[in-house]
Amino acid sequence: MEIGRIIEPVCPAAARLHPIAPASIMNRLSDPLSRPRIWAIGISRLRDLFHDIAAEYDGRAELQLVSRGYAEAVHEIEAAGAERPDVIVAAGSNGTYLKARVDVPVVLVNPTGFDVMLALARARRDGASVALVTYGETPPEARRFATAFGLDLQFASYRSAQDAQACVLDLRERGVDAVVGPGLVTDLATRAGMEAVFLYSRASVRAAFDTALEVAQATWNEATRRQRLDNVLQHLRDGVAALDAQGRVEAINQRLAAAFGIDAAAAVGKPLAELAPELAASAPDTEGESLESVRGVSYVVHRGPLAGQGGASGMVLTFQESRAVERLDRTWRSRPRAQQFVARYRLDDLIGASPAIDNVRTLVRRYAKSDATVLIRGESGTGKEMIAQSLHGLSARRDFPFVAINCGAFPETLLESELFGYEEGAFTGARRGGKTGLIEAAHRGTLFLDEIGEMPLPLQSRLLRVLQEREVVRLGSTEPTRIDVRIVAATHRALTDAVEAGEFRADLFYRLNILNIALPPLRERPADIAPLAAELLVQAARREPRLAARLGSAARAARVLEAVREPFTRHAWPGNVRELQNVIERIAVELAESGEGDEGGEGGEGREGGVPMLSVDTLRAIAPEVFDDAADAAGAMTLRQRSRRVEADEIRAALDACGGDRDRVCRMLGISKTTLWRKLNAAG
Repeated sequence: MEIGRIIEPVCPAAARLHPIAPASIMNRLSDPLSRPRIWAIGISRLRDLFHDIAAEYDGRAELQLVSRGYAEAVHEIEAAGAERPDVIVAAGSNGTYLKARVDVPVVLVNPTGFDVMLALARARRDGASVALVTYGETPPEARRFATAFGLDLQFASYRSAQDAQACVLDLRERGVDAVVGPGLVTDLATRAGMEAVFLYSRASVRAAFDTALEVAQATWNEATRRQRLDNVLQHLRDGVAALDAQGRVEAINQRLAAAFGIDAAAAVGKPLAELAPELAASAPDTEGESLESVRGVSYVVHRGPLAGQGGASGMVLTFQESRAVERLDRTWRSRPRAQQFVARYRLDDLIGASPAIDNVRTLVRRYAKSDATVLIRGESGTGKEMIAQSLHGLSARRDFPFVAINCGAFPETLLESELFGYEEGAFTGARRGGKTGLIEAAHRGTLFLDEIGEMPLPLQSRLLRVLQEREVVRLGSTEPTRIDVRIVAATHRALTDAVEAGEFRADLFYRLNILNIALPPLRERPADIAPLAAELLVQAARREPRLAARLGSAARAARVLEAVREPFTRHAWPGNVRELQNVIERIAVELAESGEGDEGGEGGEGREGGVPMLSVDTLRAIAPEVFDDAADAAGAMTLRQRSRRVEADEIRAALDACGGDRDRVCRMLGISKTTLWRKLNAAG
């Protein structure tokens, strides 16, 4: 019998299942009609047995019979390319040979004890002297079986085709009439003129096919799992490589392979140190992160354990470009912030038509086009934050945060953490995970530093670095964070005097005083007081339900306040708009009380839209400070004199509150005793 190449479908139905186009397991995973591809490799009688039962597996597998053995069978498998089998079924020496030389699972056909007994019984009918020939060592069970039943058997074994031929010839010389063995042995025995009984049965072949189907299903499940993991790996933004305990590549995604000029498919199974020495050398020695430079690109490299059944059996390396980290950080910080970080006021909210206010509007529109730092000067209550918000609203940063902080409202330590933020564990009571400072929170937007003149000296130096380097370092951290903010500062103090007194850094003052807006006090624009008071009364009426329906326009509010225009204009308003707003709030409450229950109509005598006209006597009763002559006399003071007097008034108020304890006042105001004495004397 010629042993030649035979590759054929096992039946017409099986022929339809053979794909014409090459396809790998991975390509077939997405096809719901695809079946496991099994090759049954056998020659002679085993091939015939394969053919007899193949039809039973039609529809369950793509079953192909290959009549080729040993090296020729290996070549056939390697030449199949994408149509390689998922599992191979073979027997005897041929199966063992294939198992050691191909990377496809091989299922061996193993005869059962019943197969052996049945074959021996048939052989005893055909010959007086019987030999059992097996591949490899004779199973001890066969010898015990022969001894137990008193069978006169000879045992022989072989390890190659040449051994099998020599074994058969030796048995013939020893007078053996019948041989029981695999297909190769039985063929050789037949050629030698001996009786031959095939060892394998249909049951053992079916068992091998069933095992092959289970192996194929497990292989497919594993391939599906690996495909999903590979998809995850390839979609990661970072470069990832998994190495075994010997440093060989188990998996690598295309992003990392492309960055280092490695063929991802060819890299699997090879030592990373040979593929990319520079890449291997950049891995941290222990678990954790490090910043490495490879091929001129900075990476954040992380090393972690690759867990196996017995613990860590390798490592996982991730390479993240530092530029990508910075871009992600900038994107996150560039998102519009919550409502507490938005500007509510617009330039249209600035009431007044005096030349001084018109000049302020002109400067705001001009400076809004620039990113330079702005210093807003003016007495308390002149609307410095309104101007800062207007600058932000007209600038290119209007869609990003407007963050305001009063530098005089926090103790030094708290102000530092609020401004610069802190890392986890920076100090006792620090929030878990740390906290973003207000400077960082203002990224891409505007940071408004109100009362900058009250900032403690140690923080002034840190703020100066922020202005110079455009980076901030959190408390407890050593790594700076890049920021893009515009600084707008405001003060009611004469910073030049503070510089001379050593209370404010000169270099910080010059950094802040690039663009300058000076807000005039209310007493220097008397023509604006009446319209401003009318607008404030309308706003107060909206918050007072008893007035809201009857006082809805600034023109109507102006007529209600007509009688008190002169006292309003004559008063110096040391508290500026804030003081005027307080007085207007009192007026709104008074008007609501006096007009409640009346049905006065539009144009009724002494009324405006049902609201009583405000009289001078009523104003004197609810706001006597408006008629304070001493306050009026303050209008003749210079700007510096007025600023000093306001400071002295605040110091005296603090002394009253502290019962004259100067040490306590100095601590509360953050000034020295010398400064306290000098400011009180300077104000007279």
